[in-house]
Amino acid sequence: MSPIPASCTAAPSRIVLVTGASKGIGRGAALHFLGAGDIVHGCARGDAGIDHDAYHHHVLDVADEAAVKAMCGHIRRAHGRIDVLVNAAGIASMNHALLTPAATLDAMLRTNVVGSFVCAREAARLMRPEARRKDAQGDGDTDADGEARSVSPPAAPSVAPPAGGRIINLTSVAVPLRLAGAAAYAASKAAVESLTGTLARELAPQGITVNAVGPGPVRTRLTRTVPAETIDRLLAAQAVPRLAAMDEVVRVIDFLAAPGAAMVTGQVIYLGGVFA
Repeated sequence: MSPIPASCTAAPSRIVLVTGASKGIGRGAALHFLGAGDIVHGCARGDAGIDHDAYHHHVLDVADEAAVKAMCGHIRRAHGRIDVLVNAAGIASMNHALLTPAATLDAMLRTNVVGSFVCAREAARLMRPEARRKDAQGDGDTDADGEARSVSPPAAPSVAPPAGGRIINLTSVAVPLRLAGAAAYAASKAAVESLTGTLARELAPQGITVNAVGPGPVRTRLTRTVPAETIDRLLAAQAVPRLAAMDEVVRVIDFLAAPGAAMVTGQVIYLGGVFA
Protein backbone atom coordinates (compact mmCIF):
# COMPACT_ATOMS: atom_id res chain seq x y z
CA MET A 1 0.00 0.00 0.00
CA SER A 2 1.14 3.56 -0.68
CA PRO A 3 0.29 6.09 2.06
CA ILE A 4 -0.02 9.67 0.85
CA PRO A 5 1.68 12.47 2.79
CA ALA A 6 -0.81 14.90 4.31
CA SER A 7 0.65 17.78 2.33
CA CYS A 8 -2.64 19.59 2.04
CA THR A 9 -5.01 20.07 4.94
CA ALA A 10 -7.72 21.89 2.93
CA ALA A 11 -10.87 20.00 2.01
CA PRO A 12 -10.90 18.44 -1.45
CA SER A 13 -11.84 20.90 -4.20
CA ARG A 14 -11.97 18.71 -7.33
CA ILE A 15 -13.42 15.37 -8.34
CA VAL A 16 -10.75 13.62 -10.42
CA LEU A 17 -11.07 10.39 -12.41
CA VAL A 18 -7.82 8.63 -13.37
CA THR A 19 -7.81 5.55 -15.58
CA GLY A 20 -4.94 3.09 -15.38
CA ALA A 21 -4.42 4.14 -11.76
CA SER A 22 -2.68 0.95 -10.67
CA LYS A 23 0.68 1.70 -12.29
CA GLY A 24 2.80 4.06 -14.33
CA ILE A 25 1.66 7.56 -15.15
CA GLY A 26 -1.90 6.84 -14.03
CA ARG A 27 -0.73 5.90 -10.56
CA GLY A 28 1.60 8.90 -10.45
CA ALA A 29 -1.26 11.22 -11.41
CA ALA A 30 -3.61 9.71 -8.82
CA LEU A 31 -1.05 10.15 -6.04
CA HIS A 32 -0.37 13.73 -7.17
CA PHE A 33 -4.02 14.79 -7.10
CA LEU A 34 -4.53 13.11 -3.73
CA GLY A 35 -1.56 15.04 -2.39
CA ALA A 36 -3.18 18.23 -3.69
CA GLY A 37 -6.29 17.53 -1.61
CA ASP A 38 -8.59 16.27 -4.36
CA ILE A 39 -11.06 13.40 -4.30
CA VAL A 40 -9.77 10.79 -6.74
CA HIS A 41 -11.61 7.90 -8.36
CA GLY A 42 -9.23 5.52 -10.07
CA CYS A 43 -9.81 2.48 -12.21
CA ALA A 44 -7.72 -0.42 -13.45
CA ARG A 45 -8.08 -4.10 -14.20
CA GLY A 46 -6.68 -4.88 -10.76
CA ASP A 47 -6.20 -3.29 -7.36
CA ALA A 48 -4.26 -0.02 -7.18
CA GLY A 49 -2.87 -0.47 -3.68
CA ILE A 50 -3.43 3.22 -2.87
CA ASP A 51 -4.27 3.84 0.78
CA HIS A 52 -6.02 7.18 1.21
CA ASP A 53 -9.42 8.22 2.55
CA ALA A 54 -10.09 10.33 -0.56
CA TYR A 55 -9.26 7.54 -3.02
CA HIS A 56 -11.96 5.28 -4.48
CA HIS A 57 -11.03 2.39 -6.74
CA HIS A 58 -13.01 0.65 -9.49
CA VAL A 59 -11.89 -2.63 -11.03
CA LEU A 60 -12.80 -2.66 -14.72
CA ASP A 61 -11.60 -2.68 -18.31
CA VAL A 62 -11.85 0.83 -19.79
CA ALA A 63 -13.00 -0.67 -23.10
CA ASP A 64 -16.03 -2.20 -21.33
CA GLU A 65 -18.65 0.45 -22.06
CA ALA A 66 -21.19 -0.85 -19.54
CA ALA A 67 -18.59 -0.94 -16.75
CA VAL A 68 -17.42 2.61 -17.48
CA LYS A 69 -21.01 3.88 -17.49
CA ALA A 70 -21.64 2.15 -14.17
CA MET A 71 -18.51 3.72 -12.66
CA CYS A 72 -19.48 7.20 -13.82
CA GLY A 73 -23.00 6.63 -12.51
CA HIS A 74 -21.48 5.84 -9.12
CA ILE A 75 -19.41 9.03 -9.23
CA ARG A 76 -22.48 11.06 -10.22
CA ARG A 77 -24.51 9.72 -7.32
CA ALA A 78 -21.64 10.33 -4.88
CA HIS A 79 -20.45 13.76 -6.06
CA GLY A 80 -22.74 15.02 -8.82
CA ARG A 81 -19.90 15.88 -11.18
CA ILE A 82 -16.40 15.16 -12.52
CA ASP A 83 -13.92 18.01 -12.79
CA VAL A 84 -10.86 16.28 -14.27
CA LEU A 85 -10.33 13.10 -16.28
CA VAL A 86 -6.85 11.70 -16.87
CA ASN A 87 -7.03 8.98 -19.53
CA ALA A 88 -3.84 7.14 -18.60
CA ALA A 89 -4.90 3.52 -19.18
CA GLY A 90 -2.93 2.10 -22.07
CA ILE A 91 -1.07 -0.92 -23.37
CA ALA A 92 1.90 -1.18 -25.71
CA SER A 93 3.60 -3.81 -27.79
CA MET A 94 6.86 -3.11 -29.60
CA ASN A 95 7.29 -5.38 -32.60
CA HIS A 96 8.07 -5.00 -36.28
CA ALA A 97 4.85 -4.72 -38.29
CA LEU A 98 5.60 -8.04 -40.00
CA LEU A 99 5.67 -9.73 -36.60
CA THR A 100 2.56 -8.08 -35.13
CA PRO A 101 -0.62 -10.18 -35.19
CA ALA A 102 -3.96 -8.48 -35.71
CA ALA A 103 -5.02 -9.56 -32.22
CA THR A 104 -2.25 -7.39 -30.75
CA LEU A 105 -3.37 -4.37 -32.74
CA ASP A 106 -7.00 -5.01 -31.77
CA ALA A 107 -6.11 -5.14 -28.06
CA MET A 108 -4.23 -1.82 -28.26
CA LEU A 109 -7.02 -0.12 -30.19
CA ARG A 110 -9.61 -1.29 -27.67
CA THR A 111 -7.70 -0.06 -24.62
CA ASN A 112 -5.94 3.00 -26.02
CA VAL A 113 -8.64 4.32 -28.35
CA VAL A 114 -12.02 2.82 -27.40
CA GLY A 115 -11.20 3.13 -23.70
CA SER A 116 -10.14 6.77 -24.04
CA PHE A 117 -13.24 7.59 -26.09
CA VAL A 118 -15.76 5.92 -23.77
CA CYS A 119 -14.21 7.38 -20.60
CA ALA A 120 -14.02 10.87 -22.14
CA ARG A 121 -17.64 10.68 -23.32
CA GLU A 122 -19.01 9.58 -19.96
CA ALA A 123 -16.86 11.99 -17.95
CA ALA A 124 -17.81 14.90 -20.23
CA ARG A 125 -21.47 14.28 -19.43
CA LEU A 126 -20.63 15.02 -15.80
CA MET A 127 -18.57 18.10 -16.68
CA ARG A 128 -21.33 19.96 -18.53
CA PRO A 129 -22.74 23.13 -16.93
CA GLU A 130 -26.11 21.49 -16.27
CA ALA A 131 -24.41 18.72 -14.25
CA ARG A 132 -22.67 21.37 -12.14
CA ARG A 133 -25.90 23.26 -11.55
CA LYS A 134 -27.58 20.09 -10.34
CA ASP A 135 -24.58 19.40 -8.12
CA ALA A 136 -24.96 22.80 -6.49
CA GLN A 137 -28.77 22.60 -6.25
CA GLY A 138 -29.09 18.94 -5.27
CA ASP A 139 -31.66 18.35 -8.04
CA GLY A 140 -32.54 15.05 -9.64
CA ASP A 141 -30.17 13.84 -12.34
CA THR A 142 -30.14 11.70 -15.40
CA ASP A 143 -28.25 8.48 -15.89
CA ALA A 144 -25.68 7.88 -18.63
CA ASP A 145 -28.44 7.09 -21.13
CA GLY A 146 -30.41 10.23 -20.31
CA GLU A 147 -33.12 8.55 -18.22
CA ALA A 148 -34.38 10.79 -15.45
CA ARG A 149 -33.88 9.53 -11.93
CA SER A 150 -34.05 10.96 -8.43
CA VAL A 151 -30.89 10.88 -6.35
CA SER A 152 -29.87 12.10 -2.95
CA PRO A 153 -28.17 15.51 -3.04
CA PRO A 154 -24.37 15.13 -3.08
CA ALA A 155 -22.39 16.57 -0.24
CA ALA A 156 -21.92 20.31 -0.67
CA PRO A 157 -18.43 21.05 -2.01
CA SER A 158 -16.12 22.96 0.32
CA VAL A 159 -15.40 25.42 -2.46
CA ALA A 160 -17.09 26.12 -5.76
CA PRO A 161 -16.04 23.57 -8.41
CA PRO A 162 -13.84 24.96 -11.18
CA ALA A 163 -15.75 26.19 -14.21
CA GLY A 164 -15.83 23.68 -17.04
CA GLY A 165 -13.96 20.40 -17.05
CA ARG A 166 -10.54 19.09 -18.02
CA ILE A 167 -9.80 15.97 -20.06
CA ILE A 168 -6.16 14.94 -20.43
CA ASN A 169 -5.32 12.03 -22.70
CA LEU A 170 -1.99 10.21 -22.85
CA THR A 171 -0.18 9.80 -26.16
CA SER A 172 3.47 9.09 -27.00
CA VAL A 173 6.47 10.52 -28.79
CA ALA A 174 6.34 7.33 -30.87
CA VAL A 175 3.77 9.15 -33.03
CA PRO A 176 5.85 12.12 -34.30
CA LEU A 177 9.05 10.05 -34.37
CA ARG A 178 7.41 7.39 -36.59
CA LEU A 179 9.19 4.91 -34.36
CA ALA A 180 10.18 1.75 -36.22
CA GLY A 181 9.06 -1.33 -34.35
CA ALA A 182 6.01 0.43 -32.90
CA ALA A 183 3.67 0.70 -35.88
CA ALA A 184 0.59 -0.69 -34.12
CA TYR A 185 1.21 1.25 -30.89
CA ALA A 186 1.93 4.51 -32.70
CA ALA A 187 -1.21 4.07 -34.80
CA SER A 188 -3.33 3.68 -31.67
CA LYS A 189 -1.82 6.80 -30.11
CA ALA A 190 -2.20 8.78 -33.35
CA ALA A 191 -5.91 7.94 -33.11
CA VAL A 192 -5.91 9.28 -29.54
CA GLU A 193 -4.39 12.55 -30.78
CA SER A 194 -7.03 12.86 -33.51
CA LEU A 195 -9.72 12.14 -30.92
CA THR A 196 -8.23 14.83 -28.67
CA GLY A 197 -8.48 17.54 -31.32
CA THR A 198 -12.02 16.68 -32.37
CA LEU A 199 -13.32 16.37 -28.82
CA ALA A 200 -11.72 19.74 -28.02
CA ARG A 201 -13.90 21.35 -30.72
CA GLU A 202 -17.05 19.46 -29.78
CA LEU A 203 -16.77 20.11 -26.04
CA ALA A 204 -15.48 23.70 -26.08
CA PRO A 205 -19.03 25.16 -25.97
CA GLN A 206 -19.50 23.28 -22.68
CA GLY A 207 -16.38 24.87 -21.17
CA ILE A 208 -14.51 21.54 -21.34
CA THR A 209 -10.89 21.46 -22.52
CA VAL A 210 -9.31 18.37 -24.06
CA ASN A 211 -5.53 18.02 -24.40
CA ALA A 212 -2.94 15.28 -24.70
CA VAL A 213 0.46 14.74 -23.11
CA GLY A 214 3.07 12.74 -25.01
CA PRO A 215 5.95 11.73 -22.79
CA GLY A 216 9.07 10.04 -24.00
CA PRO A 217 10.31 7.02 -22.09
CA VAL A 218 9.45 7.14 -18.37
CA ARG A 219 10.83 4.58 -15.95
CA THR A 220 7.73 2.45 -15.45
CA ARG A 221 6.84 -1.24 -15.59
CA LEU A 222 5.76 -0.72 -19.21
CA THR A 223 9.13 0.62 -20.38
CA ARG A 224 10.93 -2.27 -18.67
CA THR A 225 9.36 -4.54 -21.30
CA VAL A 226 10.65 -2.41 -24.21
CA PRO A 227 13.97 -3.51 -25.77
CA ALA A 228 16.92 -1.39 -24.66
CA GLU A 229 17.82 -0.49 -28.24
CA THR A 230 14.32 0.92 -28.79
CA ILE A 231 14.64 3.11 -25.68
CA ASP A 232 18.08 4.26 -26.83
CA ARG A 233 16.72 5.25 -30.26
CA LEU A 234 13.91 7.20 -28.62
CA LEU A 235 16.27 9.07 -26.29
CA ALA A 236 18.67 9.87 -29.11
CA ALA A 237 15.85 11.54 -31.05
CA GLN A 238 14.97 13.85 -28.16
CA ALA A 239 16.50 17.26 -27.56
CA VAL A 240 16.70 16.23 -23.90
CA PRO A 241 18.16 12.72 -24.28
CA ARG A 242 17.18 11.11 -20.99
CA LEU A 243 14.31 9.31 -19.34
CA ALA A 244 11.60 11.58 -17.99
CA ALA A 245 10.92 11.58 -14.26
CA MET A 246 7.37 10.77 -13.25
CA ASP A 247 7.05 14.14 -11.52
CA GLU A 248 7.95 15.94 -14.76
CA VAL A 249 5.10 14.24 -16.61
CA VAL A 250 2.58 14.72 -13.81
CA ARG A 251 3.31 18.44 -13.53
CA VAL A 252 2.31 18.92 -17.18
CA ILE A 253 -0.91 17.03 -16.46
CA ASP A 254 -1.44 19.22 -13.39
CA PHE A 255 -1.08 22.39 -15.49
CA LEU A 256 -3.63 21.20 -18.07
CA ALA A 257 -6.03 20.25 -15.25
CA ALA A 258 -5.87 23.67 -13.60
CA PRO A 259 -8.72 26.21 -13.84
CA GLY A 260 -6.21 28.69 -15.27
CA ALA A 261 -5.65 26.50 -18.35
CA ALA A 262 -9.09 27.29 -19.75
CA MET A 263 -7.62 28.72 -22.98
CA VAL A 264 -5.50 25.65 -23.68
CA THR A 265 -7.40 23.00 -25.64
CA GLY A 266 -6.86 20.69 -28.58
CA GLN A 267 -3.12 20.63 -27.90
CA VAL A 268 -0.61 17.77 -27.87
CA ILE A 269 2.37 18.48 -25.64
CA TYR A 270 5.39 16.24 -26.27
CA LEU A 271 8.06 16.06 -23.59
CA GLY A 272 11.80 15.86 -24.15
CA GLY A 273 12.07 18.29 -27.02
CA VAL A 274 10.26 16.22 -29.64
CA PHE A 275 8.33 18.08 -32.31
CA ALA A 276 5.49 16.91 -34.53
